[in-house]
Amino acid sequence: MARMPLADPRIRTALPTDEAALAALDRDTWSPLHSVQPRPEADASFFDERHLPGDYLVAVVDGEVAGYLRLVPATPLAVNAHVRQIQGLAVADRVRGRGLARALLGAARTRARDQGALRLTLRVLGHNAPARALYEAEGFAVEGVLPGEFLLDGEYVDDVLMGCRLDT
Repeated sequence: MARMPLADPRIRTALPTDEAALAALDRDTWSPLHSVQPRPEADASFFDERHLPGDYLVAVVDGEVAGYLRLVPATPLAVNAHVRQIQGLAVADRVRGRGLARALLGAARTRARDQGALRLTLRVLGHNAPARALYEAEGFAVEGVLPGEFLLDGEYVDDVLMGCRLDT
């Protein structure tokens, strides 16, 4: 049975007070299907000097944090300032399949354009077929593949580079 889409989830910039909810969401949604990092520890901080609240779009559903997307410059180089990169996307199981990831991607496009970006990129593990299908449906194309880039659970997994233009 298909789940009903969410009616206008609230998407906003993360606040320092979201840290505990985001850390819990990160732990709850962690999987080797999409992460090359170990599962976050229960007492791990979500924000640090490289992961600032302003880098995150947070989706709030029924008054609770239900998803996030991290959007940052692809590199610190001035010659690359026109590119933003998605470096993390998570959606709580309770709202998965109801359009929240699409809403976060749409908000990321808007934020990136507002920042003057012309391109949006991301990396996704080759074995993560659901995420790859979502990104393709949202206009991202495969722009490169690093074959066998990661060894996860005894299997070599490709790192797939995807991107889309924002000026079209």
